[in-house]
Amino acid sequence: MARVAILDRGDMNAEQARVYDAAKHSSGIVGGPYYAYIRLPKVFEACQNLRASLSSGPLSAREQQIVNLVVARHWNARYPWFAQVRRSLTVGIAQGVIDAINTHGNPGLADAREHTCLVVTRELLARKSLGDETYSAAEKTMGLESLVALVASIGSFSMTCMTANTFGIDPPAANPTPLAE
Repeated sequence: MARVAILDRGDMNAEQARVYDAAKHSSGIVGGPYYAYIRLPKVFEACQNLRASLSSGPLSAREQQIVNLVVARHWNARYPWFAQVRRSLTVGIAQGVIDAINTHGNPGLADAREHTCLVVTRELLARKSLGDETYSAAEKTMGLESLVALVASIGSFSMTCMTANTFGIDPPAANPTPLAE
């Protein structure tokens, strides 16, 4: 159950309405954790800008989705998981890969960059850092710029998941791929 009321567009102050309208016009993403962020329009706007910057960065859509799935799974974040499963399917990630990530299994990613995204995300979340071997392999496979984007994506989406969890933002009842218990 949501701990934060969803503000209707008509109930927003001028600054909230401005950033809401800009987000709706540019990305269309105004739900989920953004229901909480709208209380701080500058944070809402900064999150939108960071998301847009990372989306246009060096990680492919598939790589970004693997990161988001692993992060949502790590945080047991039900709404972000729901949203990222839906998005992952649209960028061609197979249901079997999604299911393996959901159960903390090995999704058998053949692409070296996608596999590196999985390994780095899991290790960084579990250990709060990367070991020298993982770092070296990741930098070799991804390149430094992509590795920076990967770490930034993990941190950014962790904030999204923590926000959804804290404020009780849940997915719709008709959720085709709920988090595994």
